[in-house]
Amino acid sequence: MKTNFAVLVSFLLCMTILPAAQQTKSKRPSPPANAECRFASGKTIKVDYSSPRAKGRKIFGDLVPYGKVWRTGANEATSFVTDTDLTAGGKDIPAGSYTIFTIPDADKWTLIINKKTGEWGIPYKYESEELARVDMSVSKTPAPVENFTIAFDHQGGSCTMRVEWENTRAQVDFAEKK
Repeated sequence: MKTNFAVLVSFLLCMTILPAAQQTKSKRPSPPANAECRFASGKTIKVDYSSPRAKGRKIFGDLVPYGKVWRTGANEATSFVTDTDLTAGGKDIPAGSYTIFTIPDADKWTLIINKKTGEWGIPYKYESEELARVDMSVSKTPAPVENFTIAFDHQGGSCTMRVEWENTRAQVDFAEKK
């Protein structure tokens, strides 16, 4: 009887705590966000990240220092999942689950695609797990961007991933490998 009661109490606690934990994520100052791009084949790239707010702060070159690895968002490291083989900047990216980081600079960014998944994000200590480093182009946004955003533009056979915040846009093209 005591065993059945203990199992019932454990079950009820799990049913109460798990939804509360998920709800807590959405109430963070940097709430969860996602982006997806679907190729003509139906295959996808999906990104899950946390979206910090600028709140009047100087972002790039200050809050996010130039020349240092950044988790590319907030909270947990940003996940990158593709169910098709890709190429980006001449590098092959097999279908799979990855974590992405960036190294921002004023005139060029570097995207790091890492095989290590599930980590918090910083400090970065996963060089041995890197799959690829890919150059990203940088430009100014047409207007200030308050909420850190990752989005995709789909054109022809490629998906362009845009990272935008403050007054900066960094982007990189992903093509489905044939």
